[in-house]
Amino acid sequence: MTKMSSPEQFVLASASPRRRELLEQIGCCFRVAPVDVDETPLVGELPVSYVVRMAEEKAAAGWQAYGQQGLPVLGADTTVVVGEQIFGKPADRDEALAMLQQLSGKTHRVLSAVALRDGPRCEHRLSETLVTFRPLEVDECLRYWDSGEPVDKAGAYAIQGYGAVFISSIQGSYSGVVGLPLVETCELLKAFGLSWWMKT
Repeated sequence: MTKMSSPEQFVLASASPRRRELLEQIGCCFRVAPVDVDETPLVGELPVSYVVRMAEEKAAAGWQAYGQQGLPVLGADTTVVVGEQIFGKPADRDEALAMLQQLSGKTHRVLSAVALRDGPRCEHRLSETLVTFRPLEVDECLRYWDSGEPVDKAGAYAIQGYGAVFISSIQGSYSGVVGLPLVETCELLKAFGLSWWMKT
């Protein structure tokens, strides 16, 4: 049975405007309530385990803070992976340039996990997309850093922004690379009796 009694059906435990926009794109009714979790990978932690753990911890933190409001909590995490190396948000310009040079002319993985918690119940889904960069020049990487876009992006680029000019092809979920895999998200919503394409 689909839950239709409340216009807001779940809490998005994220400050990301990209995740908010993707959920709005498919007509979800939700409220935004960011959480703060430590995103440091554990020693020896594999990328898949890391991104799933992050999504589940964000959902758990959101549930602990906002679960008393009676709404399930959605958490998500996206990371760029080269080999088994996790590329998070760059700490500074030098790290961003190093990331971009490692991505230049190669194919890498983007892992995006989404988790939904409602009381003791928590489920997750995982998306994996292959992204191929054309060869990059150092000067354009410097200009890209100066645009400000890479600062808070995993892997130091945004497929939905200026960084789109670097990408020659993708195989998999575009929305997953942006930050929220919509097919997998809708699978979770359906599993919990929640809707999309709703009138607000």
